[in-house]
Amino acid sequence: MNNKITIIGAGSVGATIAYTLVANGPVSEIVLIDINEAKATAEALDIRQATPFLTSAKVYEGTYEDAVGSDIVIITSGVGRKPGQSRIDLTQTNVNILKSIAPKIVEYVPDAIYLLVANPVDVLTYVFCKITGVPENRVIGSGTSLDTIRLRTRLSELYAVNQKQVHAYVLGEHGDSSFVAWSTADISGIHLTDYEKSVTEKGALNITPYTREEVEEYVKKSGGKIIAGKGATFYGIAASVCHLVKNIYSGADTVATVSTVMHGEYGVEDVALSTLCVLGTKGVKTTLTPKLTDEEVAKFQHSAQVLKDVIAQIEI
Repeated sequence: MNNKITIIGAGSVGATIAYTLVANGPVSEIVLIDINEAKATAEALDIRQATPFLTSAKVYEGTYEDAVGSDIVIITSGVGRKPGQSRIDLTQTNVNILKSIAPKIVEYVPDAIYLLVANPVDVLTYVFCKITGVPENRVIGSGTSLDTIRLRTRLSELYAVNQKQVHAYVLGEHGDSSFVAWSTADISGIHLTDYEKSVTEKGALNITPYTREEVEEYVKKSGGKIIAGKGATFYGIAASVCHLVKNIYSGADTVATVSTVMHGEYGVEDVALSTLCVLGTKGVKTTLTPKLTDEEVAKFQHSAQVLKDVIAQIEI
């Protein structure tokens, strides 16, 4: 295995992603790049000293030039969201940071897959495509992959079932205008409504009563709640990013909710947001458009417009 990844940004998110990748074994070499070189060096050393009990990955602090040969570049650099602050409030500052990073890294790794993680991730994914010229299929935003695992976690708790058996997706913006595609949600292929009816009629399980509004509120407010309590979120996003990386390296096409530039999906153009995508070794192979209700399509279009309104107010 010679899977090399560069992570730009050695803060809580970038460092936790690096550790999670080493712990899960899909990578042989990780370069950590940060404007704070001492921080990147320390994080790399701390992770490297854990490798005897994890995997034998090579982890070190480096420069953009050290990124040469990377298959995947993960960009986490940006100002973190503060308590009570929306992701959109960060937009111009983090766009400016991305604009300073993008040309430097693309110079050395023009053919890599770029995975954007910093927020607002949908706007940054769109901006990266526009300013670099990297083919859109190789520019992926982590999008609603984190929202989706938050949703699945909550539904597994409510239905008292293994998380891996829950198949449900959050689509749209990674932010306030996201929505749950309830029409596609199921447990092992059985729609939630049918599953609940079947198990309760037979007295097999006690399902916790809930409303869909409560679940969507849980998904949307989880990040803010975590930030208020500990200052940042990083375990969930690290697990999400590691999952995406493993899927890309696996060689088997995998469906995931990630952010990519739209070209007519559900009537949406020229903006990046999350729908179901097929990921392969070269990035996004295609988008999928499962049949949604008219209300869900309207929510997707609204989410796209929210992001377009933000993009119209920033300097790219």
